[in-house]
Amino acid sequence: MTSNTPFDPGKPEAPEDTSGPAITPVPAPVAQPVPAPTPVPAPTPVPAATPVPAPTPIPAAAPSTAPRAASKVDAEEPGLIEGIAAEMGTSPAQPLPLVPGESAQYKFPPMHPEGRKFVAIAVGLVLLAGPLLGFSTLAWLLAGVTIWVAAFFRDPVRVTPVSPDVLVSPADGLVSLIVNCAPPRQLAGEGGLGDGPVTRISVFMSVFDVHVNRSPVGGRLPRVAYVPGKFLNADLDKASDENERQYFIVETANGERVAFTQIAGLVARRIMRFVEEGVSLKVGERVGLIRFGSRVDVYLPAGFVPDVLIGQRAVAGETVLASRRPGAMPSGSAQ
Repeated sequence: MTSNTPFDPGKPEAPEDTSGPAITPVPAPVAQPVPAPTPVPAPTPVPAATPVPAPTPIPAAAPSTAPRAASKVDAEEPGLIEGIAAEMGTSPAQPLPLVPGESAQYKFPPMHPEGRKFVAIAVGLVLLAGPLLGFSTLAWLLAGVTIWVAAFFRDPVRVTPVSPDVLVSPADGLVSLIVNCAPPRQLAGEGGLGDGPVTRISVFMSVFDVHVNRSPVGGRLPRVAYVPGKFLNADLDKASDENERQYFIVETANGERVAFTQIAGLVARRIMRFVEEGVSLKVGERVGLIRFGSRVDVYLPAGFVPDVLIGQRAVAGETVLASRRPGAMPSGSAQ
């Protein structure tokens, strides 16, 4: 603020009043003692690593000398398997993890050569009767008969289980009877089934079933016997003793004898045999054919038990009829 008193240069200037409230001195902060740091424990020494042993070298597999079965790939594309094996660094004789084209596919069953002449006769009748009958209902019926004849002689490929402890079905058809009985005299006695009772399984073949018969077991064929007879309905039990029939005995490698019989039926008029006495058979091998509608009986050796039921369908060369095992027959129900 400006004073109104005139300035006198000869008079000393009064000192400026700097008095005011006394300032309280701030006490200096007292330093707090810092606690001593907690000592860190010394690290535990790590044990030395155990040395890893060197891997044992795997010896190279010796190449298999067993012949590899021919497959569909071999027939359609020769050298394909060998080429794949070369790329994989393996021998073609060793099993491959994957081979293109090896999956199962349906194939139309071929016709057995025995049926060709019958199909030719049926086709000739249709070609002659068709124009004469003006392709009427009768002509079409003859054409249907031709198709049926071709189907009757079909001979499909079968996948057969191979084991000394099983018997496969020799025929396609219906399991019509399972019974304990004395063996026929053609199969009894020394060198046959003996004289005691045996289990017999009968498989009836209708005119719509495959009629190519197969061996139920592998072995040597020491006895074949043909017996002429009647042509009763093959579904009857007495057909085993009265109808035209053909007996087979197969002796396995362990000396067991399995017998089976081809029996002609009401429509069948011819039993055909494809094998001769004394030959060796493989299980599931084709042994004969019956025309047209018939039955096959199988006689089980001791120790074998049926694995099928009456009324069950059997497939020749595939269905296991009986097996070597203790126990009773299986049970089941029709539904």
